[in-house]
Amino acid sequence: MKTEILSLLRERVSGGNTAAGPAGMPSGEGHPAGMPVGEGHPAGMPVGEGHPAGMPVGEGHPTGREYISGQELCSRFGVSRTAVWKAINQLKEEGYEIEAVQNKGYRLKASPDVMGEIELGSRLRTRGEGHWAGSSLLFYPSTGSTNMDAKRAAEDGAPEGTLVVTDCQKTGRGRRGRDWSSPQGCNLYFTLLLRPDCSPDQACMLTLVMALAVAEAVEELGLEAGIKWPNDIVLSGKKICGILTEMSAEPDYIHYVVIGCGINVNQEEFPEEIRRTATSLKREKGGTISRSALLVSVMDHFEKAYGAFRETWDLSGLLPSYHKFLLNKDTPVRVLDPKGEFEGIARGVNENGELLVETQQGELVSVYAGEVSVRGVYGYV
Repeated sequence: MKTEILSLLRERVSGGNTAAGPAGMPSGEGHPAGMPVGEGHPAGMPVGEGHPAGMPVGEGHPTGREYISGQELCSRFGVSRTAVWKAINQLKEEGYEIEAVQNKGYRLKASPDVMGEIELGSRLRTRGEGHWAGSSLLFYPSTGSTNMDAKRAAEDGAPEGTLVVTDCQKTGRGRRGRDWSSPQGCNLYFTLLLRPDCSPDQACMLTLVMALAVAEAVEELGLEAGIKWPNDIVLSGKKICGILTEMSAEPDYIHYVVIGCGINVNQEEFPEEIRRTATSLKREKGGTISRSALLVSVMDHFEKAYGAFRETWDLSGLLPSYHKFLLNKDTPVRVLDPKGEFEGIARGVNENGELLVETQQGELVSVYAGEVSVRGVYGYV
């Protein structure tokens, strides 16, 4: 019941802009017609952003519609006022700032940056109808690897859109089996399960689809995100996100695909070995970011990008958006091919997700991410 109460409190504060809004209030009430949900206040924005400095979300001049009465909560869930009171107090103990006003009811004033089933569930519920990414949620306070958890769920028959999230990942991995630093309480670690009806070769492009979704969500925070082909998101020349896509497939059939993503959100210190090449959203933005809101934003952008990808099962419909963020475009690169390294100028990405590199001899070579690595000649990017 706590998840449902938190969802209702969020809907009231946001003006009831979801299909599951308060009884009697039309979907989108208090939100300009035609404006996407969340427009004007990007998901993942630092707490208090867009409000007077230091003022919690919802603070200021609340309208009566921001409150939900205890009686309404009792009626909705068929419980006593004592049960509602206990649920509200439990939410307060978990860090949610909830105001109680006599003859008005309860109002959510501020949310902590916590990762939990209640927080994530309430965020995902209040997106409205038509969303599928995150429709089934598996949250673990700590786990070895969200990709491994998602694979087990897939083998047990979990549906497409199942989202696995953790607050601490103990055996996270990147491309080519590299370790991924996953400290607790500050970053975002998740894996999305897909069951695409395409060939295994086409599914390899899903890494780039997720990279685009993350870059767009980060851009909503007012940060200039870039993509280092194929799977790194970069800010100020330093990495903030890595993506690992794995699949179970036959030569001509896919059982499932899992896309794992680790985003440095509120981490302030990094191990010595990655300090020069890694950063976080908090360090670049200068404020704490809501990890749960950022996750929902990434899911929303992924749904849109994946829809475009499914129309052709390639990147042809996404290339303009992807090239907007591509840091490698028209820059010198060194291709670390096992058959022999070479340097050239990256000219962009084709519809198959391959990096196009113009060699020093003037030949345009298609580079496949599964075979080689690409480094910037003059630095990380």
